[in-house]
Amino acid sequence: MIIINGNIYTEKRLIENGYLILENGIIKSFGSMQYKPEYAGEVIDAKGLMVIPGFIDQHIHGANGSDHMDGTHNDLDNIVNFLPKEGTTSYLPTTMTQSEAAISVALKSIVAYMENDNKPGQTEMLGIHLEGPFISKKHVGAQNPLYVQKPTIEIFDRLNAIAKGHIKLITYAPEEADDNFTNYLCSLGVVPSSGHTDANYFQIMDAMKDGLSNMTHFYNAMLPHSHRIPGAVTAGLMNDQLKAELIVDGIHVAPETVKATFMIKGEDNIIGISDAMRAKGMPDGEYDLGGQMVTKKGKECRIDTGSLAGSVAEMDFVARNLKNFTGCSMEALIKMTSTNSAKQLGVYGRKGSINIGKDADVIIVNDNIEVQTTICRGVVAYQR
Repeated sequence: MIIINGNIYTEKRLIENGYLILENGIIKSFGSMQYKPEYAGEVIDAKGLMVIPGFIDQHIHGANGSDHMDGTHNDLDNIVNFLPKEGTTSYLPTTMTQSEAAISVALKSIVAYMENDNKPGQTEMLGIHLEGPFISKKHVGAQNPLYVQKPTIEIFDRLNAIAKGHIKLITYAPEEADDNFTNYLCSLGVVPSSGHTDANYFQIMDAMKDGLSNMTHFYNAMLPHSHRIPGAVTAGLMNDQLKAELIVDGIHVAPETVKATFMIKGEDNIIGISDAMRAKGMPDGEYDLGGQMVTKKGKECRIDTGSLAGSVAEMDFVARNLKNFTGCSMEALIKMTSTNSAKQLGVYGRKGSINIGKDADVIIVNDNIEVQTTICRGVVAYQR
């Protein structure tokens, strides 16, 4: 197919009033409309709108009534067919702190779907984000404290074997971990991410020496920045090695704090995420999250304790908020919603930007970052 009359944000530059040719699931060529070749394929007229790389959501539990922990083909099918409408073209299915048996069921179903059923025209599963059970009981948030376990190589190996090596990112409390745990994750190409952690500044700095490189839903469920006692957040603000996931729903992190973080960390070190649960796309009411009941009311989801329980944010909403809260350029927004995650997950060779030879994961959005068309690996997955 060919996309015409679009403002195309390629990896290197903006092509105003340009064309983009997609063939066999990859990006074949692009250029100015004045040099557009004759083309016999499907034509999509972008009508002066922006053509950008699809969003990558590396932290999402579910959507449209389904959760990855449900462990069924139909639920996974529901999620990957729902996400294109928000511009998400690839993502990491994310687990919860549950029994090892329940996590194993979820991992088996995700791997089976990834390997056999996840087709072009659906949001692509890039691997698995294992959030829990390796967290701190002091910062469980909406995770179930009954199933919290110490981060050990032995348990991780069991879970990773079930996942057939598809675990891409793991959220854990580094202060609770085996001495060689972080090093071991890095040796396997798994991204170590501190989250639901009681680690202080000095413990985070120590873990960084072993390869810690990500912070799960930055600010939430970790020791805050303080003018007297430096916490995990202090370490995150100070070190570019630590990429900061931000739930930019206007609830988990205040708009002013999002802007301050952007001013400190910069566009290369922030990763916008949804951390969405099954209530995303659903009416207000009660929903299950990891065996606990969550009440959705508007844009907020909380368990009985009052703790926030993930979000119902869609990625175009996250992107819109990022732009509005920070005043960033489109180029910076693309980094924070696609490029940075692709680099962090080791898939930048085929994802995260518009360039020749990369996967044809492309979205067309208006000036308000509202998705008009989503193309997943060369197949139109959504049209508004």
